[in-house]
Amino acid sequence: MTKKVLVLCTGNSCRSQIAEGYLRHFAGQKAEVFSAGVETHGVNPKAIATMKDDGIDISNHTSNNIDEYRDIDFDFVITVCDNAKERCPFFPTKARKFHYNFPDPAKAIGTDEEIATEFRKVRQQIKDYCENFVAENL
Repeated sequence: MTKKVLVLCTGNSCRSQIAEGYLRHFAGQKAEVFSAGVETHGVNPKAIATMKDDGIDISNHTSNNIDEYRDIDFDFVITVCDNAKERCPFFPTKARKFHYNFPDPAKAIGTDEEIATEFRKVRQQIKDYCENFVAENL
């Protein structure tokens, strides 16, 4: 039976989208992966680009609100920023909760290259986390 995993962030535009891409990649058929935000900001084009650089296409992902998933009985909920953890509305679930506060690459400032470097750095942190999560929990 496939597990259901929800990745939660503030705006469902960047970190949660990257995590959804990697969790789908590493879990394959073992899990159904969703991502959502407590708000929706659209998928960040730089997140799409940085994932494409690593061979994963998230260009068809949508930015979803947590309310859209109230009726799904998740096995795991992963919050990827402190703000989402604090603001996440309570919904009755048997899900095991995980939390890791990844830095927000969308807040990076500097030259295009400095911003791209920050996106790659956070992408690698999320990739490592997702690979370990799948190995330990799925």
